[in-house]
Amino acid sequence: MAEAKAAGRSPEPAARDAGRDPEAVSRFVEHFAAQLVEAGLPRMPARVFAALLASDTGTLTSAELGERLKISPAAVSGAVRYLAQVHMVSREREPGSRRERYRVRADQWYEALTNREAVLKRWEDALREGVASLGADSPAGRRLAETLAFFEFLQDEVAAMMERWRVHRERTFGRG
Repeated sequence: MAEAKAAGRSPEPAARDAGRDPEAVSRFVEHFAAQLVEAGLPRMPARVFAALLASDTGTLTSAELGERLKISPAAVSGAVRYLAQVHMVSREREPGSRRERYRVRADQWYEALTNREAVLKRWEDALREGVASLGADSPAGRRLAETLAFFEFLQDEVAAMMERWRVHRERTFGRG
């Protein structure tokens, strides 16, 4: 580990997360990933995301992810591309290197949910168009209007909930 630091490299993941049972960590990663898959996340991005969450630093390189998860560089690449698109991880360049590190932020759940607001807004716009084209008094128009009202309600509730979370997080964990 000292050699890695002296050479300007990050210590290996096993050294950073020393003192843990690697099998227990692996079981957690696979179990949590399975829960994410059940909720609709693709399998490989779920595994990569869980591995990043389980890392002390919250950052790993492609090689480190491949080593931990026993997956190919192509599988890592596809998974992090997906996770970056949905704002669950970010990419960072290592200073003085071409290597990228992938990071999960402490506030990543907040960010991911906040970014979903834009999706809800687009759905609302599409539903308004649908209500107008189908007619608000038709059965399909009423169904779309109710769906629109649900998304508008959800949008308001999520915004209020996220503000409460920000205050709670600050009170519980300090400024981050």
